[in-house]
Amino acid sequence: MSLNRNEKAAVVADVSAQAAKSQTLALAEYRGLTVEHLDKLRRDAREKGVYLHVLKNSLARRAVVGTQFEVASESMAGPLIYGFSADAVAAAKVIADFAKSNDKLVIIGGAYAGKALDANGVKALAAIPSREVLISQVAGLLKSPIQRFAAVLSALIEKNAPAVQAVVEAAPAAEAPAAA
Repeated sequence: MSLNRNEKAAVVADVSAQAAKSQTLALAEYRGLTVEHLDKLRRDAREKGVYLHVLKNSLARRAVVGTQFEVASESMAGPLIYGFSADAVAAAKVIADFAKSNDKLVIIGGAYAGKALDANGVKALAAIPSREVLISQVAGLLKSPIQRFAAVLSALIEKNAPAVQAVVEAAPAAEAPAAA
């Protein structure tokens, strides 16, 4: 089914809006995938916040003109599925993870930060931990010195507890004769 001019303009506008708020574009050839496989890929993409669609390449090229993804225009040939994501690694990770389990999905390339990526670049981007994982790793690094400091203080208190207890017990005995 071909699209009329207004429908094509709507597709271009929709993809342009996605490209404007995305950091990453990943392209993959889906030739030979069954409908069930594509549905699973789309479900995975939706869960990760990735805009994943099969688009006409000419419309996709028009949509990315003037964006950081224009550098990937020469890779837009053949039956492709396009993945855009606001998270820097989500689109690459969804497509690369699915390609590991299904050899019919072939990573073609993509774009990140205004630079074109080849298939190996997309796979390398997918290997980077997600934003949430990186944040938790930084939080763990920040928490570690504080935990060690608390452990040292606790050990000092336990070590010196008998001496502190003796001082506390001696203090009321010393004050009692002075009051009498």
